[in-house]
Amino acid sequence: MSRGATARLFVALDLPAEVRGQLSRWARAIAAEPGSLPALRVLAPQSLHLTLCFLGSRPVAEIDAFAAALERCAQPLGELAAGAPLLLPPRRPRSLAVAIGDPAGTLDSLHGCLLVALSGASDWEPDRRRLRPHITVARMRSGARGEVEAPVLQVATPQLRFTPRALALYRSWLEPAGARYEEIARCELVPELG
Repeated sequence: MSRGATARLFVALDLPAEVRGQLSRWARAIAAEPGSLPALRVLAPQSLHLTLCFLGSRPVAEIDAFAAALERCAQPLGELAAGAPLLLPPRRPRSLAVAIGDPAGTLDSLHGCLLVALSGASDWEPDRRRLRPHITVARMRSGARGEVEAPVLQVATPQLRFTPRALALYRSWLEPAGARYEEIARCELVPELG
């Protein structure tokens, strides 16, 4: 990677506002449950997204090539569904998330397209782990990390079904209060023909 200015980048699906709002309300309800999970910091609704590719720290000069790569992956995406709560990573969790189901199987296709297009746009090498679609809704404060037993949650995960309409390239700014995300490129997904 060349020297010079860098940016911490990732590609994610943009979520409908109503989905972000419902997931944020659910996370706040979990955080308010006595004895549920230690020290949760609920993420703001506008921060919620479904990450498809984490690019890491990349030269700023690559941003235009990554943005163009998104356009090559503007394919139809089927309906997604919110599933069970997840503590991630499982052994020493740092976040609370909601699993996302992909009944039509189109998310794997989109993810594969992105891996090829983004790695072809630069010398970025994708993580070869299988995509585990989820939306992170809260982070555990640093003092609360360690072995955490999965709690019995009293508030059911929202029954949500939605179809994302856009992919976005984000820049992540690490700040004392947590990460802040800046959308720097956007690609509308091609709607499925009905």
